[in-house]
Amino acid sequence: MERVDGIDVTACERCSDLCESRSQIVNGTGVEDASLLFIGEAPGAREDEQGEPFVGRSGDVLSTTLRDCGLVRSDVRIANCVRCRPPENRDPTTAELTNCREHLEREIESVDPDFIVTLGKVPSQHLLERDVAVTKEAGSVVEHRIAGTPRRIVICLHPAATLYDRSQKETFEQTISEAVSLAGAGAESGQSRLSEY
Repeated sequence: MERVDGIDVTACERCSDLCESRSQIVNGTGVEDASLLFIGEAPGAREDEQGEPFVGRSGDVLSTTLRDCGLVRSDVRIANCVRCRPPENRDPTTAELTNCREHLEREIESVDPDFIVTLGKVPSQHLLERDVAVTKEAGSVVEHRIAGTPRRIVICLHPAATLYDRSQKETFEQTISEAVSLAGAGAESGQSRLSEY
């Protein structure tokens, strides 16, 4: 059984392992016409529990960095390549990424962002369809076709990298700041809704 409501997946049984390990499907959050779409790899334990991507420690890093750029989470769209938590928080398999690709492409097409920011190695390689040395390529803007449409992709470190290696913090923050600037978002553009919070 599979059910889709707009860009939200409400039922899916394509991946048996993920069906067993998830407590719920974790769909993307934020505005559906965002100029920036952030894509991670898969939900972790906190995300699976709360039903929202990037709500654990990594999410705190992302939220803080966005705030420093004059944005809040609701100003952007945040999603994952795979919408269900893999067992023991392992990386999603190639088959699982492939199974969820249709859902991701539908979301990208619907949101139609100016820029996609890939958070980490798995989403970078999945969307660009090649090996990516994230630490070396962080901050690079690459144009690549996704479902036949040219998309501008900003390669970025995963926010967790800044927790494990503080020397990566500046690179992460600079990449997010550049992506916000490229998309014309943030405090200077007048598009921020920080005053509402």
